[in-house]
Amino acid sequence: MIHLRYLLATTLIGCVSLASANESIDDSNKAVALSTEPSLINDVSNLEQESRRERIKERYEYFKEQAAIRLNQMNVDASATQPVEEKDPFESLNRSIYGFNDVIDRYALRPVAVQAKEKVPEDVRSGYRAFRHNLAEPWNAVNQLIQGKPKRAITTLGRFTINTLTSLGFADPAQRLGLLAERESFGTTLGYYGVPSGPYIVLPFWGASTFRDTFGLAVDVQARLQPHIFQNDRGLWTDNTLQIINARADVLDLEKFLQGDKYASLRDAYLQRMRFEVSEKRGDVIEDESFNYEDEWQEEDMDYDSEEIDPTNDGESSS
Repeated sequence: MIHLRYLLATTLIGCVSLASANESIDDSNKAVALSTEPSLINDVSNLEQESRRERIKERYEYFKEQAAIRLNQMNVDASATQPVEEKDPFESLNRSIYGFNDVIDRYALRPVAVQAKEKVPEDVRSGYRAFRHNLAEPWNAVNQLIQGKPKRAITTLGRFTINTLTSLGFADPAQRLGLLAERESFGTTLGYYGVPSGPYIVLPFWGASTFRDTFGLAVDVQARLQPHIFQNDRGLWTDNTLQIINARADVLDLEKFLQGDKYASLRDAYLQRMRFEVSEKRGDVIEDESFNYEDEWQEEDMDYDSEEIDPTNDGESSS
């Protein structure tokens, strides 16, 4: 019995000692863990910072690449024969603006233009067209001087003088004297000196354009005589409204030639015409040029100022 009690006591003492040893080991492990916790936190923090730097670097490289792509797109000299992604990188946005312009044209501008063509005599409309064209002649002459063509500029100023003195610009007797008109714009002058057109864009209420022609248009509007003749906004807006209606009426007959994707057809026609005009100013010969501005438009007595709706902008121009 005594031996049994001794055995139980010994076993109990051993268990208590083992428990104490385990508790000591746990305390040591906790102490080690607590001592190493700051280094673990630092490692995690460093990893997060490095990951963040990598993400920032990747984003920077991405935006740098995109900026380089956009810069190359801005330097493009758009033409109808180029791939769409090259000549029209903003096609999705352009089509949306084209749709907006087309709705305005379909429900507002075109119906008015149809009535104007039916009820206003052609002599009246052609007289007004000649009047506006005559007001553009001084700015045409300035562009010709910038292009280094003083003789052509003298001819243009001669046309302006003769037409103004004989008919106040409502007729073109200078043409019967052999002084032929030559359309100019600041965008064309920039193209004459090799400034690339930039990508094709569609302007709200206006229609087809390029980066170069949009800048040129802003200069043309301020440089022509209309803002100086019409001293108040009402007169200028009335003149612009009549011009838009008259120009839209002149291109009604061209609608039948638009088949399939009208947006693509108008875009390519505009780019082809602009390229032809610049090449003509330079005296370059365009191989296989199917579009001739002189033959298609001037023979029909449809001389458009750069302020007027472009003949290829059917359904796009409405202001």
